[in-house]
Amino acid sequence: MRNALMAMSFLCALSASPKAHAFDRKAAGAVFTMSDSATGNAVLAYERAQDGSLRLNGTYLTGGTGSGGGETVLGSQGSVTLSRNGRFLFVVNAGSDEVSSFRVEGSTLTLADVAPSGGTLPVSVTEQDGVVYVLNAGGLGNVSGLRLDGEGRLFPLSGSTRPLSTPGGGPAEVSFDASGEVLAVTLKGAKALSLYSVDDDGRASLPGQVASSGATPFGFSFTKGDALVVSEAGGGPSGTSAVSSYAVDGDTAALLSPSVPNGQRAACWLVVTRDGTLAFVANAASGTISSYAIDRQGDLTLLFGAAGVLPPAGKPLDLALTRGDAFLYVLDTVNHGIAGFANIGGGALEALGESASSLPPSAVGMAAR
Repeated sequence: MRNALMAMSFLCALSASPKAHAFDRKAAGAVFTMSDSATGNAVLAYERAQDGSLRLNGTYLTGGTGSGGGETVLGSQGSVTLSRNGRFLFVVNAGSDEVSSFRVEGSTLTLADVAPSGGTLPVSVTEQDGVVYVLNAGGLGNVSGLRLDGEGRLFPLSGSTRPLSTPGGGPAEVSFDASGEVLAVTLKGAKALSLYSVDDDGRASLPGQVASSGATPFGFSFTKGDALVVSEAGGGPSGTSAVSSYAVDGDTAALLSPSVPNGQRAACWLVVTRDGTLAFVANAASGTISSYAIDRQGDLTLLFGAAGVLPPAGKPLDLALTRGDAFLYVLDTVNHGIAGFANIGGGALEALGESASSLPPSAVGMAAR
């Protein structure tokens, strides 16, 4: 099991149009990733123009250290995350067991705080209404909460550290639902989801466990209606990539769409549009992005198995949608760049070409606004 899980995590760690875009000086947003450097972690902040092109605005030290191994060590989604209101950016420091917070102004960052993660090897972080939870993958693994103040400072939330539903289950992501009343974690090795109810003080319950429809549940997003949409790197019986959806109720969930395949391999990272009608998933071993339609009940329909294709030999890692969902950005670990796509509707994507290049080999995590 361990060797199989390591192999899948490696796949998840590892052909865009030549169309060129002149940089528009009028900034429309920003894209963030991190170096995960073991000698000093840093955020790479890119200014996004109206046409979707990117320009490096700055490199900002987190005050902590990374793992040095990028996705091959973290094996996660959500290592770089924006607050729901876009005012703050959170970054895990897997090497120093800390999480950093930054104040965000456009694509410019100011370090606000560095706080203990509440465990070892933090790999994912999420925020809702001033409550921050960190997913720690080291040892038996856990989730642990912090309070966020108006300046971006972080304070440990007493009584908030909770175990995973399967100790050492290969945790991949932590995130709140839209209401902030549920916290979810995917467990790659356990083929399961950990679900926590969250009280009014921000403290999570002990976890309930829900079996995953397919093998290696990895990235996920909640819709506005709180349907949980999960990528499956191992997929269903065919072994190809798949995506499932669940109706969540506190620490339990009912399966809606079981393992809808896309004909690709190693579906790891997944994002949902703000209106909850589309999901995009990065297939690490195929170099493609698939798209799914999501109906009001949370049921899934495959739209395009390869809605977007990375440059030759490209391996998509984390991905992020901008505000308004106009653009999708994908971290390409083999080409050490960020590939950009315009979301042209109906699950179709138009390649923008390489939007950023010369990233550190260990770069990991993606957030956009």
